[in-house]
Amino acid sequence: MAPRAWRSLVVLVVACVVAALCSSAAAWAAPAPSSPAVAKPHPHKKVCPVTPEPGAAWCKSEVVTDASGAPAASSGPAAGSYGPADLHSAYGLPATVAGAPTVAIVDAYDDPRAEADLGVYRAQYGLPACTTANGCFRKVDQNGGTRYPAADVGWAEEISLDLDMVSATCPGCRILLVEARSANFSDLGTGVNRAVALGAKAVSNSYGGSEFSTETSADRQFFNHPGVAITASAGDSGYGAQYPASSPFVTAVGGTSLTRTTANARGWTETAWSGSGSGCSAYEAKPTWQTDPGCAKRTEADVSAVADPNTGVSVYDSYGTGTGGGWLVFGGTSAGAPLIAGVYALAGNTSAISNGSYPYAHRTALNDVTSGSNGTCPQVYLCTAGPGYDGPTGLGTPKGTGAF
Repeated sequence: MAPRAWRSLVVLVVACVVAALCSSAAAWAAPAPSSPAVAKPHPHKKVCPVTPEPGAAWCKSEVVTDASGAPAASSGPAAGSYGPADLHSAYGLPATVAGAPTVAIVDAYDDPRAEADLGVYRAQYGLPACTTANGCFRKVDQNGGTRYPAADVGWAEEISLDLDMVSATCPGCRILLVEARSANFSDLGTGVNRAVALGAKAVSNSYGGSEFSTETSADRQFFNHPGVAITASAGDSGYGAQYPASSPFVTAVGGTSLTRTTANARGWTETAWSGSGSGCSAYEAKPTWQTDPGCAKRTEADVSAVADPNTGVSVYDSYGTGTGGGWLVFGGTSAGAPLIAGVYALAGNTSAISNGSYPYAHRTALNDVTSGSNGTCPQVYLCTAGPGYDGPTGLGTPKGTGAF
C-alpha cells in the first residue's frame, strides 16, 4: 500500500476511536432518563414454616434476606424502610394517647431478648422507654406466669415485629407480651384470654392457619370479648380464608404496598400487596355488617395496612441474627395486625368494640385502596382492589383514628 494511503487509513482509524470514546463519555455523563418511583424488589422469605396441620397456626411475617437467604441484618435501620414517623405520616395518627391503654400481642414460643430489643428500637427513634421497671412492658406465659415456653428464632422475629409496630403506632401505650407454649390454636387462644384478663384493651394476633369445622366454637371460647379490640392477620399467601381472621369477632387485617408520592396531598399512595390474604370463609356465617355480594359467608379482610416487604418496616431483633447487627426489614400482614391494634388503642374507643364491625360504619375515615391484586378469583373483588370494599385491602387503611 502507498505511504499516502497508509496515512489516510491511520487518520481514519484514529478519528473513529476518538468519536467512539467521546460518544461513550457523553453517555456516562448524561443523566439517566427519569422514571416513576417504584418499590425496589427485595428477596424475602417467610419467618415461620407453613404448616397445613389442622388446629395449628404459623406467623404471618416476611423478612428481607441477603444473597445467602439469611435475614439481611444490619447495624442500623435500612435505607428506605419505614419507622414510626413514616407510619404516623402515612396514616394520619396522633402523637399521644390518653390513659396509657394496654395493647397485648399474643405469639407462640419465647423471645429471650424481647425487652432488650424493644429498648433498642425505641431508643433509635426517640420513643419513651418501655420497660418492666417503669411498668410499661410486661411479659407472661399463657397462664400469666413466668414459666416461658421454649425459645424459637422465627417466632422471636415475629415477636420483635409485633412489639415494634405497637411502639411505632402508639408510643404511649403499655405493652403486654403473652407467649403461648405452642402454635396450636388452643394455646394461642388461651393466650388471648389471658391478655384480656390482664387488662388489655386491644389484642393483636399475627398468625393464622387453615380453617377447621369447629372454629365457631373456638370463636366463642377465645375471641368473643366485648369491649376489647382484637385484630388478626389475614395471611401472606393470597386468596384463601384463614383462621382466626375469618372469625367475626376479630378485625381481619390485609396488606398493602405503601410508597411516598408528590402526586397527592397525603404524600403517600397504596396498592393491594400481591401477597395479602383474602377469602370467603367455609364455616363462619355472614355478619350483618358485611354486604359484599360474592361471598355467602364471612369475608376477609376488613381493613389493611403496609405489608409488602419491598416497602417494609424497620425492626430490631438480635436473637439469632449473629454478629451482623439486629436491624431487619419486615413485611407480611403480621405488620398490620399490631399496627391496627395500636390504632384502636389510640382511638380510645375499645369499650364500643365487640367484633369487626366498627370500621364498616365509619368508612370515610379510611383511605380507600383502589388498585393492585393478590391473584385471580371467581369474584374479581375478592382478589383485586377497587373502589369500596375488596378482599385484599378490605375497606382501606387508617386515615386517622376515626374508623376505630
